[in-house]
Amino acid sequence: MKKYIYSCLLLFAVVLAKAQTTVQPVPSTNPNAIRILHSDFIDKNQLEIPGAIIFTGNVQVQHNGVLINCNKAYHYTDEDYIKAFGNVQLNQGDTIVMNSRYAEYDGKTLQAFATGNVNLRSPDSNLTTDTIHFNRKTQEAYYTSWGTIINKENTLRSKSGRYYLNSKKYSFKTAVTVVNPQVTIKTNNLDFYDNSGHAYVYGPSTITSKENVINTTKGFYDTKNDVGKLLNKSNIVYNNRKVEGDIINYDRKKNFAKATNNVKITDTINNMIATGHYAEVFRNIGGTKKDSMFITKKALVKTLVEKDTMFLHGKKILVTGPQEDRTIRAFNNVRFFKTDMSGKCDSIHSNNKTQLTKLIGRPVIWNNDNQMTGDEIHLVGNNKTEKLDSLKILNNAFLIQKDTIGEDNFNQVKGQFLYGKFRDNKLYEVDLIKNTEKIYFMYNDDNELVGIDKGASSSINMQLEDNKIIELTSFNKTESDTYPDEDFPKNSRRFRGFVWRIEEKITSLENIFPEEEKAIDDKIKIETKKKEKEEKKPMEVMKETTDYGKKEGKKEPSKKNQVKRAK
Repeated sequence: MKKYIYSCLLLFAVVLAKAQTTVQPVPSTNPNAIRILHSDFIDKNQLEIPGAIIFTGNVQVQHNGVLINCNKAYHYTDEDYIKAFGNVQLNQGDTIVMNSRYAEYDGKTLQAFATGNVNLRSPDSNLTTDTIHFNRKTQEAYYTSWGTIINKENTLRSKSGRYYLNSKKYSFKTAVTVVNPQVTIKTNNLDFYDNSGHAYVYGPSTITSKENVINTTKGFYDTKNDVGKLLNKSNIVYNNRKVEGDIINYDRKKNFAKATNNVKITDTINNMIATGHYAEVFRNIGGTKKDSMFITKKALVKTLVEKDTMFLHGKKILVTGPQEDRTIRAFNNVRFFKTDMSGKCDSIHSNNKTQLTKLIGRPVIWNNDNQMTGDEIHLVGNNKTEKLDSLKILNNAFLIQKDTIGEDNFNQVKGQFLYGKFRDNKLYEVDLIKNTEKIYFMYNDDNELVGIDKGASSSINMQLEDNKIIELTSFNKTESDTYPDEDFPKNSRRFRGFVWRIEEKITSLENIFPEEEKAIDDKIKIETKKKEKEEKKPMEVMKETTDYGKKEGKKEPSKKNQVKRAK
């Protein structure tokens, strides 16, 4: 009896050992067909799974450079098709590894489908999603069920996406978010390159960092070097400043932005708006350096003064310093305009802490019918009232006032220095000091000319009302005569140095620009049309001319070489 039991056990062990022996199915006559390399068990059940061979336990499948491992597989030999179950792993050389709970693979079309905790890994990134499709012919993988990609310091999440293995490029179409320690990008349309960290956004997008927020509808951002190029009238918003332009180049590490064409910079703290067609902006972080803004090509700075606006133009305008100590400098053919005052000079220097504005180089100021000139003019404001407080003209001060009654008569006072005082932004008192001279047309209450006062003295005081001289007094060493109109020669009615520059007077915002600056707009329009054609090209094409983060002389590998390397 014992021998019988022993024999049965031995026979069962032999049968079991044979069942566990590696199965080597009859190979297909097609050398490119799917091959089963290994399986612990093999079975067929034509009633439940017609047309399939069932492989169970440590299954290994091979096909044209792809190796699939799983717990169980259905092999449809006629269709050259595999269904894999449990701990599925697909390996394609050293390019990708994909894990899932379930997968399908078509040996004829070279397409794979995987679902259930899908994880797709490449040398540069890791993608997790619920379901993914992979086309080996085109080397493309795509998902439509929310996916998360981790690429070194970047985490990308989107509702749908496509991965191009040859170019190592992700293309996202819906609800995309890119997060790294420096910035967060949100958009509905983004292309991202694994190896370079370059991101290209299309459609309404935001790039947010602790320093600023970027809004764009088409742009490029280098997540490795923190630089970007923004198109289509993008903008950068700081705490109190907004930079807008047709094209903006941005460097986050340097806190630097360069804007081109239709530039607008809004400073809400200083109630200032700067416009032009080229600008450079440095943003101070931490208070160690001065903020700065440089603007040119039809540059214009608009500053709110009380309920009026001061417009300032120069060929170049530079704004530097923090909010509490900001300096504005303008150079070359400077012009300014507000409703009750305008002027011109070669350059201007204005500081909001001292409230001192210096007009340098042939300065002239028009205050209604008054014209003031000198070697240098200073305007002094009041920080408390934010209004003009006083006026200084240093050397060769000359004030001319058009006589509103006489056709060709001008009241004139001149001296070495002039000091004026303002009340509600209107001159109400003027003092001239040293070597003063005057020509003053005097009228009675009926506006009849009663005489012309011409003289010299050490100083002159004038009282004004509504910008008109109502009283004029000379002091010390006075030499003065009053002449009847008919006895006063025409050639004596102008002091030496008299130049009535009324034709130069800035009377509106439209004529604040010289003719050569007005022509810039037409040039910009032509350039914009050309660039609009260029902008129709993909950003990936445009990036070839940006060279962000590249060393001089270093070239990017061609797409052809990238494909070869991926294969």
